Amino acid sequence: MSEAIRVEGLVKSFGPARALDGLQLSVLAGEAHGLLGAAGAGKTTAFRVLLGLVQADSGIARLLDGDCWRDGVRLHRRLAYAPTAVRFWPNLSGGEIIDFLCRLRGGQLDGRRRDDLIDRLSLNPHRKARKYSAGERQKLAVISALASDAELLLLDQPTSEMDPTARAVVRVGLLEAKQRGQTILLSGESLDELADVCDRISVIRSGRTIESGSPHSAMGDALVSRDRVVEDRKVAT
Repeated sequence: MSEAIRVEGLVKSFGPARALDGLQLSVLAGEAHGLLGAAGAGKTTAFRVLLGLVQADSGIARLLDGDCWRDGVRLHRRLAYAPTAVRFWPNLSGGEIIDFLCRLRGGQLDGRRRDDLIDRLSLNPHRKARKYSAGERQKLAVISALASDAELLLLDQPTSEMDPTARAVVRVGLLEAKQRGQTILLSGESLDELADVCDRISVIRSGRTIESGSPHSAMGDALVSRDRVVEDRKVAT
């Protein structure tokens, strides 16, 4: 199978802080791939590099058939992105934002799927974005992504502000996207958020890939990584 995402030796520093330290990542076309790591592990920086929002210091980052930095405008027409802690234009309604994001992307939006997701997530699309709670804004971002026919879905901790019921609805929506053949890169801080959806999971720590494999193997790697953090803290104190 071809690669939808290929990252090799990715390095990105912000002043003295190194957010990515040789990150490796391979996501196959049609695969749901999880990026598992604690807060500060480098997940969001990896997404920003993949989206061409920041330029890596070194390494390779490719999406679909292009370079993330040089071909970003063209590639954005083939992907949908749901960030964490999202904010929208305050005077637009939820429905207007969904439709605008679709037009901005230049892709197609499935109106029936959009309406179904709005109903299942109990979101009022007529309210202004400034009146949405953090969880409702996350719902809006996820609906905008899952209602699209984009080849690639990039979802950075998309359910972080949602209640358990909404998270279950999003999980079903992601499984439906897999059945449609869409490629998914999904990040989270908990294995439970990823295991039911993802075919493979990459565990990252301090901007490096610890291991990639099935959700079952990732569980062991995550525990090892957690224990290392605990030991590091003991040594430091």
